Amino acid sequence: MRAWLVRGFWLGLFHGGVQTGTSAVSVHSPEAASSIRYIAIGLVVVIGVLWGALDAWRGLEGRGMVWFAAALVAGPLAGVVGVVGRSWVDQTGLESLGPALTGGAAFTALLVMATAAVGMGVGNALPQPGRTPTP
Repeated sequence: MRAWLVRGFWLGLFHGGVQTGTSAVSVHSPEAASSIRYIAIGLVVVIGVLWGALDAWRGLEGRGMVWFAAALVAGPLAGVVGVVGRSWVDQTGLESLGPALTGGAAFTALLVMATAAVGMGVGNALPQPGRTPTP
């Protein structure tokens, strides 16, 4: 399977699940909703940075384009998964699909690309496997 498809699919599902989870917390425990949002966005950032760093550390060919394509898959997928998941949690209707596929998808795609770029920078700075460090 293509590397971009795997990354885009799993990150799209993850981002949609995080949206659903934060909505569930907002419905069942409104006083904890603001802190959960920060924790959730931090978790999303950590996952993207770690995966991007791992790709750079392993020397994945064309990793910049892989992550660009993955972001284009993850954005709309997260929007759809988020709307479907929230429909069970707080009765979000089909009218939320439009904004989720435009603004929400753009935010998710940008978040995926930005965190992966930071991760790739970190991964490039780490000692690479199979190479001797230069003095």
